[in-house]
Amino acid sequence: MRKLSVLPDVQLYQVLDYIEFMESKYAPGRAPRPDGLQRFAERLEDGMRMRNVAPKVISGTVGMMGTARRVLMGVAEAGREIGRTLTGEEANGDSATVEKRPQSAPRGAEE
Repeated sequence: MRKLSVLPDVQLYQVLDYIEFMESKYAPGRAPRPDGLQRFAERLEDGMRMRNVAPKVISGTVGMMGTARRVLMGVAEAGREIGRTLTGEEANGDSATVEKRPQSAPRGAEE
């Protein structure tokens, strides 16, 4: 990591290409498949590299995509947490008892 930190961005992309080549040739298993936003960011980065966009622009764009991905994952987790709360599950996955509220009588049924 220390040696990578001193390389210019252009050479870092060459290192990344080499790592991907070595992974495809020698890795016993496949890396986990990235989610949709990660795949989009990787395709965007590859397209920018093919068009010879400045490395600082690419790294800024990729950084922004990473931030957007983290925000969306946080929103998704919050949605799952709300869903668990609404269905009566605890945050740790255990089912909790859900209190049943007495239903009010329909209008016109009061006598």
